[in-house]
Amino acid sequence: MFESGGKPIRIDTYLPDSAGPHPAVVALYGSSGGVAGMSQPATMLATQGFAVFVLHYFDRTGTTQATDRPTIMRNFPAWGKTVWDAIGEVEKHPSVDPKRIGLLGFSLGAYLALSVASVDPRVKAVVEFFGGFPKEMKLFMRRLCPVLILHGEADLTVPVQEAYDLQALMEKKGIAYEIKIYPAAAHGFDSETWKDAGPRSLQFLKKYLA
Repeated sequence: MFESGGKPIRIDTYLPDSAGPHPAVVALYGSSGGVAGMSQPATMLATQGFAVFVLHYFDRTGTTQATDRPTIMRNFPAWGKTVWDAIGEVEKHPSVDPKRIGLLGFSLGAYLALSVASVDPRVKAVVEFFGGFPKEMKLFMRRLCPVLILHGEADLTVPVQEAYDLQALMEKKGIAYEIKIYPAAAHGFDSETWKDAGPRSLQFLKKYLA
């Protein structure tokens, strides 16, 4: 638990068994606020030597779900500030190497991860699942780090064009990235897609953080 914007913010911690300091990953759920679904990837990363912090960023605004655009637009800046503050907390954790912090985001969480990474030099890598980079942030963008882009071509919630737009931005800026588009995948990957996406994410984080 820490404080952001005068509000108590929960953060679930998954630590490796080995002694640190470890590279850290701040994980951001999507618009459904599905914290339960974050435990499996967080546990997997912890067993591979990453300190993982699942951030309850909805606590900042008292939100349970954010499935409509007005709610997202209204609260997005506050959530981004909460991610920023969370990185500050993670930096101070005794198990963490503060120079090796990455973000992992799903859908709305991916948009947040990329937005914060575009202005925060503490973020060294981003794994984004079926999200994108908000067009409004291009006005404020100061930098970006290596990004892994994972998206389904059949995504009807966040169109795959978002992935291609992000790819074009990374190429224009000359920033390292990797991209994988899954031809039959919709929004939120099925178990078969995860068989590739999970190891691919781990490999990327090891490359840029470990």
